[in-house]
Amino acid sequence: MIVDAHHHLWDPAVRPYPWMAGDALAPIRRAYTVADLRAAAGDQVGPTVLVQTVSSVAETEEFLATAAASEGLVAGVVGWLDLTGPDVGTEIDRLRAGPLVGVRHQVEDEPAPDWLLRADVTRGLAALGARGLAYDLLVRAPQRAAALAAVRRCDDVRFVVDHAGKPAIAAGEWEPWASWIVAMARCEGVVCKLSGLITEADWDDWDTARIRPYAEHVLAAFGADRVMFGSDWPVCELAGDYRDVLTLTEELLAGGTATERAAVLGGTARRVYALP
Repeated sequence: MIVDAHHHLWDPAVRPYPWMAGDALAPIRRAYTVADLRAAAGDQVGPTVLVQTVSSVAETEEFLATAAASEGLVAGVVGWLDLTGPDVGTEIDRLRAGPLVGVRHQVEDEPAPDWLLRADVTRGLAALGARGLAYDLLVRAPQRAAALAAVRRCDDVRFVVDHAGKPAIAAGEWEPWASWIVAMARCEGVVCKLSGLITEADWDDWDTARIRPYAEHVLAAFGADRVMFGSDWPVCELAGDYRDVLTLTEELLAGGTATERAAVLGGTARRVYALP
């Protein structure tokens, strides 16, 4: 079974999603449920990791309840909580009553590119590390330098780079992204998600050949045992459906050994997120 280490669920009727504004994202501005996930992923995928979409503890609580009711499909939740709060440790402990496996904040939307280096954020990251939880890094080019500095500063925290650091594939970005990936890979506590790449490419004109150099660079830098597959569904539907992402991933991994493919498609996620 393939472990999908990165997907979402949401319902615009329940709460606003500021990042989903604008005509371009209108195709995915509807409710997505566990039933939709089962239909999209098929019998080949499971378990999965459900990842936060907004800065809301209420969403995290809902996701934990969703996981508990999913009959094993959703095995873990990367939720949101206020890392800067004075009671961050107590809040982590409260939420860990459910299958909380990590925390994420939409750092890419922070006005200050060095948000990750704030003293209160560092304190929150340390609280995560002390409890054995992972921190998912959602960054783009402006935040990458701070992400690298934070990783080097917090060497007791397991960091997960979401969407390979979001290289601007459609614009042809290579450097400085490629050197940043190598630098991140040199930090032992960091792993990387092979996810979200089709929506960094041209949504209407992408193919395996154009994405392959980015995936191969990630695999070469981190090694398969530090890379994990994520569908980024349903965001991926802007450029392709769940099956398209699976097919792409299988093509990207075709040159690897069976052991390497097994790591990316499940082993790494099970280990890093301590999935059952």
